[in-house]
Amino acid sequence: MEYRPLGKSGIEVSVICLGTMTFGEQNTAAEGHEQLDYAVENGVNFIDTAEIYPSPITAATQGATESVIGEWLAKRKKRDDVVLASKVSGPGMSYLRGGSRLTRQQILAAVDDSLQRLQTDYLDLYQTHWPDRNTNFFGKVNYAHKDDEQATPLEETLATLAELKTAGKIRAFGVSNETPWGMLKHGELAKEGMPRVESVQNPYNLLNRSYEIGMAEISAREECGLLPYSPLAFGALSGKYIGGARPAGARLTRWAEYYKRYTTAKAEAAIEDYALLAQKHGMTLAKLSIAFSVQQPFVTSSIIGATSLPQLEENIAAADLPLDDELRQELEVLGQKHFNPCP
Repeated sequence: MEYRPLGKSGIEVSVICLGTMTFGEQNTAAEGHEQLDYAVENGVNFIDTAEIYPSPITAATQGATESVIGEWLAKRKKRDDVVLASKVSGPGMSYLRGGSRLTRQQILAAVDDSLQRLQTDYLDLYQTHWPDRNTNFFGKVNYAHKDDEQATPLEETLATLAELKTAGKIRAFGVSNETPWGMLKHGELAKEGMPRVESVQNPYNLLNRSYEIGMAEISAREECGLLPYSPLAFGALSGKYIGGARPAGARLTRWAEYYKRYTTAKAEAAIEDYALLAQKHGMTLAKLSIAFSVQQPFVTSSIIGATSLPQLEENIAAADLPLDDELRQELEVLGQKHFNPCP
């Protein structure tokens, strides 16, 4: 397993990060613990979660994922062996603290609740889950400006994160679902002494390469690498949904109306071509997709998720899969043929 620096934080993370948003919904606590055991035993030291997980997100299950991880940490006594990341929710969760925002009061309450569920006294990486302003994320395109928006000042959010660092509750700060403008403002404020962004957690995969337009250069030049989520596009890039198949218990089978981003006709056409390419080179589509993500120069660690141990084994093994020049060129040809079908 390869390890890379998390920005300038001094923290080293494995190139594969275990995403956990299935714990407490698609996976039981016992299955979550089994995944955590396997991942750590096979070199993964990076675990990502969020206060609103599991997904699909509901008030009834909110926080369950962190609790599953906390139970594992308490039983295995491995806190010092892992890099633990969580997230505070942006606006929109009405059942969180009377309505989630990225204000000082909300962040202080959120981090304490997460630490309690995780049964730890610090987080290695704390991330804002999405911006507290009107902008494009979660597949939204065509930015529409609003002069009267009620956004929490970024200075307030960052000053609070600075408090948490001073208190020893977090070691590093990252963003998620962020835009180039947001990264520009974060960079300006970091020069004034605010916490710098050490990582960006945005969607990135063979069907959604929008990060390469603007954001990739920021990651490379500012040393704040991407932690791509959905490298398998909600499992679509495993190939298991090709031809309209809907395996029992699969995410896109159970929650078809909730997860529509990677099920369009354009996506299906692209997936079929990528599957043929993977077959030509003697590998699974899942391994090809994860290897593509991990080996991008602006990526720090790719966040993989699984609902079964065999899936997890395959995903982790992709970290060491070489992609030769011929295959890379063929991926670029398909990337132009199927240009960003799921931004």
